[in-house]
Amino acid sequence: MTTPDKTARRALGACAALMVGALTLTACGASANAKNDDDKNGQDAAKTSAAKIAISAENGSTGASINTTGVKVSDGKLTDVKMTAADAGTAVPGAISADGGSWKPKEQLERGTKYEITARAKDANGRATAADSTFTTVSSANSFIGTYTPDDGTTVGVGMPVSFKFDKAISDKKAVQSHITVSSSSGQKVVGHWFGEQRLDFRPEEYWKAGSKVTMKIDLDGVEGANGVQGVQKKTVTFTVGRSQVSTVDVNTQTMTVVRDGRTFKTVPISAGSAEFTTYNGQMVISEKFTKLRMDSRTVDLANAYDIPDVPHAMRLTTSGTFIHGNYWYNKGNPPFGREGTSHGCVGLQDVRGAQGDTSAKWFYDNSIIGDVVIVKNSPDKTVTPDNGLNGWNMSWSEWIAGSAA
Repeated sequence: MTTPDKTARRALGACAALMVGALTLTACGASANAKNDDDKNGQDAAKTSAAKIAISAENGSTGASINTTGVKVSDGKLTDVKMTAADAGTAVPGAISADGGSWKPKEQLERGTKYEITARAKDANGRATAADSTFTTVSSANSFIGTYTPDDGTTVGVGMPVSFKFDKAISDKKAVQSHITVSSSSGQKVVGHWFGEQRLDFRPEEYWKAGSKVTMKIDLDGVEGANGVQGVQKKTVTFTVGRSQVSTVDVNTQTMTVVRDGRTFKTVPISAGSAEFTTYNGQMVISEKFTKLRMDSRTVDLANAYDIPDVPHAMRLTTSGTFIHGNYWYNKGNPPFGREGTSHGCVGLQDVRGAQGDTSAKWFYDNSIIGDVVIVKNSPDKTVTPDNGLNGWNMSWSEWIAGSAA
């Protein structure tokens, strides 16, 4: 059984939550609009304030950072900073540091938005100074973001790659890849591989070591990925690799053997693809889980073959629509599960309607996590392509390295 992709799981910040950082500071010097105030209520002061205010986004600038724009002061302390979105007139919350030396917004700024900052400070003798700046942040047209998986703080299976999908074509792949580093506490070497101009995946030569911690550092802040298009992400993401679970589907025997941490955990009967609609061979990674999911054959060019509104315990294996899922509609006239493949390409497990009950599908769903590996062998179909889902394991290590730009 096949089905289309689910709409993107998240947006960065607002999309994936996930996920955006910031552009590099537009400037590091003082604002062009700086002035010293007399601490004697308007009288001509003999000495000006020693405090020097620096607003990172210069007055009149465009393309300013959406995440690192802020205010700093030397030889003094900030006393007040106000920032507003100029067109809307709304205040931007922010905080002065405990030592009075800096201020930054509490939240990421919006792209393509005009802002105004006014900052005041005093030196050690109480002499006041002020500075202001009006600037515009980098526009969406002149920036790119990458939706990535897995999320920060998650626990995933040993087959889970780090995968970026950029919203614009990347022409300088080396610059972008070199500003994303992925490392593991296991010490495994991790290498990136490009699939086309908008997707970049990272993985080690073999599956991640169970229990390891993986750290992804995104430093695309201001990196030019294409002519006139800069990154806007600066973030560190960490995730944990859980126990090892690799399940092997043998189409010849119509069974699936689940191996947990090197030991056989359970063997269950399955129904793979029929002779007409065969199942891909290869190593496939669970990328999404749904307790219930509608599957409509029209979305995968199979006319009116099926339209099931509540497929239970569905777990995605490919972008093109291969799932391992529960099957409650199995024709009782067919041989029992484990005897014959009858699906439209998915791997079916015995189940009941409503995703309830003690079934093999529910057991496997409850005992699987995103990133677990499902291997299909002995199918008459071809091996799944590495970029159809998170399935780069179907590429040799030498081929994988050859696709690296760094």
